[in-house]
Amino acid sequence: MIIFLRKVGLGTFRPVQTENVLEHKMHEESFEISEKAAKIINEAKTEGRRIISVGTTATRALESSVDKNGKLIVQKKDTDIFIYPGYKFKIVDALITNFHLPKSTLLMLVSAFYDREKMLEIYNLAVKEKYHFFSFGDSMFIY
Repeated sequence: MIIFLRKVGLGTFRPVQTENVLEHKMHEESFEISEKAAKIINEAKTEGRRIISVGTTATRALESSVDKNGKLIVQKKDTDIFIYPGYKFKIVDALITNFHLPKSTLLMLVSAFYDREKMLEIYNLAVKEKYHFFSFGDSMFIY
């Protein structure tokens, strides 16, 4: 397990209000990836092991920290990366996250991991089964 500093931005809960997703202004979140974290994650990738991110904020931090050679770099910065369907993940292979609200950037990030139609089926089942949504709700493992 790797722990790195990250600060969730309040904008993470703001719904997308533009017709064109590319016009949405993504909020910034702060994070720091240590030398130790980068070393362990890079070694894992080199060995063919999967990188499982816990949470959308961690996913955004990791995906914002990959160099042109696919290596995770040490850095402390803010990111406004917007991950939505069609995005090609560079370092994260799987995700543990909550069930997110409709029209949120969080749901778009989750849908980038998995086929949108299949994700809608999963969400419909979650509603039917009365799963809890949002930050203190149930979670799912997406790979």
